[in-house]
Amino acid sequence: MYGIIVLTIYALIMIGATLLFTKKCKGTSFHVADRNIGGIISVFSIAATWIWAPSLFTSAEKAYVNGLPGLFWFLVPNVLCLIIYIPFAKKMRKVMPEGITLSGYMGNKYGSKVKHIYQFQLGSLTVLSTAVQLLAGSKILSTITGIPFWLLTIILAVIAFSYSQFSGIKASVITDVVQMIIILAGCALIAPWLLSESGGVTTLIQGLNGLTGDFGSLFDKNGLNVFLAFGLPTAIGLISGPFGDQSFWQRTFSIREKSIGKAYFFGALLFGLVPLSLGCVGYIAAGSGFIAADSSMVNFEFISNMLPSWVLIPFLFMILSGLLSTVDSNLCSVASLTTDREKEETSEENVKTSKIVMLALLAIAILIANIPGLTVTHLFMFYGTLRASTLFTTILSLKDKKLTPKGVFIGVLCSMIIGLPIFAYGSLANIAIYKTIGSLLTVTLSGTVALILSKREVKANA
Repeated sequence: MYGIIVLTIYALIMIGATLLFTKKCKGTSFHVADRNIGGIISVFSIAATWIWAPSLFTSAEKAYVNGLPGLFWFLVPNVLCLIIYIPFAKKMRKVMPEGITLSGYMGNKYGSKVKHIYQFQLGSLTVLSTAVQLLAGSKILSTITGIPFWLLTIILAVIAFSYSQFSGIKASVITDVVQMIIILAGCALIAPWLLSESGGVTTLIQGLNGLTGDFGSLFDKNGLNVFLAFGLPTAIGLISGPFGDQSFWQRTFSIREKSIGKAYFFGALLFGLVPLSLGCVGYIAAGSGFIAADSSMVNFEFISNMLPSWVLIPFLFMILSGLLSTVDSNLCSVASLTTDREKEETSEENVKTSKIVMLALLAIAILIANIPGLTVTHLFMFYGTLRASTLFTTILSLKDKKLTPKGVFIGVLCSMIIGLPIFAYGSLANIAIYKTIGSLLTVTLSGTVALILSKREVKANA
């Protein structure tokens, strides 16, 4: 019963914040908020948007199981990717000041085929990313509250849609601020309390080696195994993250132009506090010798074991905030892709189309989240690698390299049909070498093939 109460209160807070601080939007305002989102609000929005299921669960799991290298290869690329993205975000805003989507930029530059393959990548990413949030959130909420998993996937989707459909990106940004405050408050409460209850700093230091005590170095055999099996594909997916995620291009077009650099830099640092705090929970659990029934849920299990039961309520609010901040961003992201349509629509028609697409996204994500045996880590690593398929063609385009439409299209296609299947096989079979090869092919093929084919075309036409 208390689970329903918590969910209801949370929904009312988000809807209330949306109604209080935003107005119903139409047209481009629904997608880019009049390009006038302030710097401080943007910092919180960027940080909250980047806090997805893995940053709440995988950070603790990898610290608990794989010690120092586990958390390092999750945390550092997560922060660096947003900083690396800054000059490209500035360039995009400069060359396309009235833009809304990455696919729209690529379509203007290279034509409809390139636009459509980018739409496929961006759209697929939003579906898989949303499925991850619903899967992870519903899994832990079902464990805590006893509410059926399948029902929770629907409830969470309804909550996110309820406020996102009102004012689009403005609703997403303003609720991001509230959600980030909730998450930071939860981290400030839980991590220090667990440290105090578990023996202090000595326990945390001991936990740096992981539960088995074999993972205290980045560079020994075990550390290198973690790098190959998890670190490299994760780093590639994360570095590619903002470049292949329309949520961040949408914010790039929505933030005041002069605030873009500072917003992403401080947003990255603010975000980093969350996986670092929850990673410390994993270290403390490992150092204390705690044995988790499910290592992917170690933060929840350890909190339940060590702290009073009422602490689960702020923890629930943290989980809801971290997951739904990404879901509402994905809803706005997929809605913005409707602006790439060749057929002109009125402002009112476009917003109606956007809301229909939002509902379609949620329906597909709910179905995926309910696939038996599917794990958060599998989905996270797969869609993280999918983002890499357009990384270098996007960077080369913003760097004004001479590419042809055919070169870009075939390059991205090669990354998707060659690199991704190899990576998927390696992930499902848990074979590190295939995961490594697949992730490297996915990230390199698009740019390499695009450059080679473009040069050949230019020479042939000379």
